[in-house]
Amino acid sequence: MNLTNYYYFWKKSLPPQWCKDVIKKGVKSEQKLGTIFGSKKDITDPKRRHSTISWLNEKWIYEAIHPFIHSANEKAGWNFHWNWTQEAQFTIYEEGQYYDWHSDDYQDVLKKPLDKNENGKQRKLSLTVSLSDPEDYEGGDLEFFLPTHPSYPKNITCKEIRPQGSIVVFPSFVWHRVTPVTRGVRYSLVAWNLGNPWK
Repeated sequence: MNLTNYYYFWKKSLPPQWCKDVIKKGVKSEQKLGTIFGSKKDITDPKRRHSTISWLNEKWIYEAIHPFIHSANEKAGWNFHWNWTQEAQFTIYEEGQYYDWHSDDYQDVLKKPLDKNENGKQRKLSLTVSLSDPEDYEGGDLEFFLPTHPSYPKNITCKEIRPQGSIVVFPSFVWHRVTPVTRGVRYSLVAWNLGNPWK
């Protein structure tokens, strides 16, 4: 699939108080280490992913982010079919923590539905919201791997996501990473949006 846009963004589109409310809810929720998909089950692997996560399933969160997902899907020209959002993931990256190169559209999602509405569906669109004030941390950059030319793969830093309340939406099959945080704490919200498998 050839893409004209690898991601679509809005800067400072969700108010600081909304971000603070998500952080407050996230830090009070049950925390666990972030996992990666293994061959038979999800596993922890600090060499590939080192962060703390919790799950949020609040209606007010979905009401805020869904318009941006729909708009990005149209304005970026993807026009992917999707009809379900998984539980939102609140992520904490402390100093030295990161998430190495990965994509979000693992086929294992189809085999391990967490909800009846996920059954038989595939991740199509990923969303990330920057919840932290950019002055509160250093490092922790969201980067994309963009095959801009067959012989010249390129990594690009998504600087647009840095301001608090900024949003980026991208196809779930696009490879990306979060570089190590070198100072402070980075808070983010991630949501995956599912639809019928690609044809």
